[in-house]
Amino acid sequence: MRFVQPIRDKEVIEGMKAYLKARSLRDYLFFCFGIYSGLRVSDLRTLKVGMVRGTHVTIREQKTKKIKKFIIHPIIREDLNRFIAGKDDDEFLFTSRQIKTKSRLRNQPIDRSTAYRKLNNAARHFGLKEIGTHTMRKTWGYHLYRQDPSNLALLMEMFNHSSQAITLRYIGVTQEMMDAAIMRLA
Repeated sequence: MRFVQPIRDKEVIEGMKAYLKARSLRDYLFFCFGIYSGLRVSDLRTLKVGMVRGTHVTIREQKTKKIKKFIIHPIIREDLNRFIAGKDDDEFLFTSRQIKTKSRLRNQPIDRSTAYRKLNNAARHFGLKEIGTHTMRKTWGYHLYRQDPSNLALLMEMFNHSSQAITLRYIGVTQEMMDAAIMRLA
């Protein structure tokens, strides 16, 4: 499995948001939920409209089976309200536009491969490499850490990691620190 990186540059994040929004409000909101919640793609896919009508989302994570509650970032609220207007609470938030091949079902969540393809198309536009669906989750963690490194223990808890070293490696800070140390050599 490839090791993917967070998006470190805030200007690139803003550029990707604008790029995605110009093409699809669904894809823009999917990306925003990823970078503002830290949810895995498997959990983003299962969000339903009724879950995002309030200020917070409560979800049982598929991987860990633990309950996670997070605030919906106010920066996306207006677009989110426009996106969910007229939708039923039990509809998937991020529905596929296609009929599922095997089941012939409509209005199912977007496929993981679709999320990957949309993210990678935007990433290529900005010259990013080592990008995958976990990039959004890693971007969330990276910027939370950079904003306040003293909250590493909290971030570790939010990621459900067993050590701070795992969290730092996961968000790409360990490699960043090693590279900086080597560059300081005289």
